Amino acid sequence: MMLVKEKKVTKKQIKRERILDAAAELFSQKSYHEVMMEDVAKMIGVAKGTVYNYFTSKEELYFSIMSLRMENLLNSLAEKIRSEHNSIDSLRTFILHVYMFMMKYQNFFLMYKKESLNSESNLCNKLRNLEDQLKEQLAGIIRNGIKDNLFREVDDEFTANSILGSIYGTVQRDIDRLINREQKIIERERLFEFIIHALYSGFKNHVVLPLKNKNIVLTRTIEQSKESASKLTRFGANVIVFPTLEIVPPSSWDSFDSVVINPDKIDFIIFTSAHAVEMFSLRCRELNVDINFEKINVVAVGNKTSAICNRYDIPVSIVPEKFSSEGVIEKLSKFNLKDKFVFIPRSAIGREELPRGLKDLGAIIKSVPVYNVSLPTKEHLKSNLEKLKYSNPDLFIFTSPSTFENFLQILNVINPAEYFNKYDVAAIGPTTKATIENRRVKVNIMPDEYTTDGLIKKIIGYYNS
Repeated sequence: MMLVKEKKVTKKQIKRERILDAAAELFSQKSYHEVMMEDVAKMIGVAKGTVYNYFTSKEELYFSIMSLRMENLLNSLAEKIRSEHNSIDSLRTFILHVYMFMMKYQNFFLMYKKESLNSESNLCNKLRNLEDQLKEQLAGIIRNGIKDNLFREVDDEFTANSILGSIYGTVQRDIDRLINREQKIIERERLFEFIIHALYSGFKNHVVLPLKNKNIVLTRTIEQSKESASKLTRFGANVIVFPTLEIVPPSSWDSFDSVVINPDKIDFIIFTSAHAVEMFSLRCRELNVDINFEKINVVAVGNKTSAICNRYDIPVSIVPEKFSSEGVIEKLSKFNLKDKFVFIPRSAIGREELPRGLKDLGAIIKSVPVYNVSLPTKEHLKSNLEKLKYSNPDLFIFTSPSTFENFLQILNVINPAEYFNKYDVAAIGPTTKATIENRRVKVNIMPDEYTTDGLIKKIIGYYNS
């Protein structure tokens, strides 16, 4: 009975969508007064009464087309922008998505454009409100970009209207040209480049993108490199992904298991990386252990680690200002750690500054491995070596001591100072920087905030100065 009811609902939704599509095609080609409900019914082969079963009037049908499409656009935009990491990424997502949405629903776009250009138009309040929401969504991105010093000082309302005008103008031109899928991809990138060139605060001497023509080698894991490479590419860089490590489970889970099977004794858990959170959660699921975090202070080192905690429903109570061992110790020194049980699930090759510093504060430390890092497989190494051989790097990025040491091992670099002499080198933080400099290699770039976004911002500043 329930299945029959669901099928009826689905059929009704499909028919309603057919009516909307047919009406949109007619309204986009003719004026509002020229289109009759009979025309819509005839176009999809149903009785006029069927159309009235779904829409009580032509006016309701007309505004339903635009309102529903605009609601879909706003909802999908909000979802996509929510996952972006900075204002430039958000702006790119907004521009590309609005352009592709309008190119997909061309009849809606032609209706919307005709209606908005009509000086005698009496847009319904709902549609006007949705239109204002779209502009405000874009204006908010612009304001955030100005606040973060990524965009120059502009009037956000005027700029939002100008950007939307540019998108709509490009859509209209491309509809007229009947361009194909491949051409749409090219057009939307050109559109973004045109707009970002007008907004970005770091452009100098007519540079189109701040990292254009820079060949940058990324040495993170494959998974980590995807996100970082995407961000660098959006600033114009040519990214060579050269993973120097892979994440694997620890040789034994015994130490970890002995702690989590009796989680009531834990006062603090410190996650120093996203990998630690993921492997911690994976092992807890395997053990079928459900930890009550209400009585536990969870420390996440870095915004990325905090975000991964949220994804796994682990409530974070402390994020140190400095994303380092020193920052964690400084933050926790404000607590009474005497005889408090501090659990640190981390890499098998983690450094000892953090456990030692907290032990000095009186804490009982249990630091256990939840993952290890190893060299990539031979198959990965072969293809990566080939890519690096034919590239001409400007910059090498190292995000941990392991990425640097493994790089030397993979390429059998005997004299690191000589090898890196002709390249720029970037380190994500002081620990990585110290490891590199111990091999007499000069580190040109290190961010003030030890994150990928902080590093990219510093790289842009380095090449623009």
